[in-house]
Amino acid sequence: MIPLPSDASVSIAGRSPGLVAETVEAVVTLPTFKRPKQVLETLASLKAQQTARRFAVIVMENEAEAREGAKAALPLFERGEMQGLVIVAHERGNCSAYNAGWQTALLQFPNFRHLLVIDDDELAEPDWLERLCSAAETLGADIVGGPQVPIFSDPVHARWAEHPVFAPPYRVTGGVPALYSSGNLLVGRNVLAAMGPPFLDLKFNFMGGGDSDFLSRSAQKGFALGWCAEARVSETVPARRVEADWIRARSLRNGVISTLVEKKKRAGTPFAGAKVLLKSLALLAASPLRGAVRLARTGSLTTGLYPVYVALGRVMAEFGYANEQYRQPEKN
Repeated sequence: MIPLPSDASVSIAGRSPGLVAETVEAVVTLPTFKRPKQVLETLASLKAQQTARRFAVIVMENEAEAREGAKAALPLFERGEMQGLVIVAHERGNCSAYNAGWQTALLQFPNFRHLLVIDDDELAEPDWLERLCSAAETLGADIVGGPQVPIFSDPVHARWAEHPVFAPPYRVTGGVPALYSSGNLLVGRNVLAAMGPPFLDLKFNFMGGGDSDFLSRSAQKGFALGWCAEARVSETVPARRVEADWIRARSLRNGVISTLVEKKKRAGTPFAGAKVLLKSLALLAASPLRGAVRLARTGSLTTGLYPVYVALGRVMAEFGYANEQYRQPEKN
């Protein structure tokens, strides 16, 4: 286990033989936690990418004891079937894993232009990498997001696909005002260099939202955001995630994250805290009407309740509420 020179909390578990780091044009970062079978399926989808670009993969193992994901992935890299590295992010939490992978990319691959992100419960379509990179270049975007298409473990749950928790925020390729998730993302090297480590704020480690905060801060700094509707990944959705309490918790959490991100965005401006609170109260007051409109349009009570829960979460954040759904991954 070789510690990276700049951070003893990150170690290299293994790398592909003959890796020529200087030739790598794109780096795909893949965090994993207790999903050895799924991470192999994600890697298989990356191996099947149809592109002339030279790319490498960094698997970030975030379970530093058993290391099931790293043990499953390592043989692929050691045999040269995948180009790249397997690292261990010793500090638990999804922000820690992302930070470890992104910093490793900068340290190990001096000439890459695009960094891509995919999760270990997702499968990339064969043209995913090429479409994201091409979109960034065509749109002149520094950061590009793409849709995470939900694949429900029980087909009867497919009706949930249009719920705001699962549906993509945009439908058409082009420039966009905001991005919210790192589950299917391209970030330019120029963005990473300018934002600097730690890229994701560790206070979001077990709540989620560190990616949303990073994207908000990047946009605030002037980086252009884009969306590529054709760069799709499919995301496995277990039955647990369509249960009422999980949907409610995720909706409340989205509201909490919205408040925390907006507070950071407004930090240093006059009356920042009061403005965020007033906005949250206004959204809460309007949420029954907004929910009724959604209910009438979709016929789904759960979808209708979404803006109510988000607004409640925004207000609850003012009193210190933080739903850390990732603290107990077996319940997530």
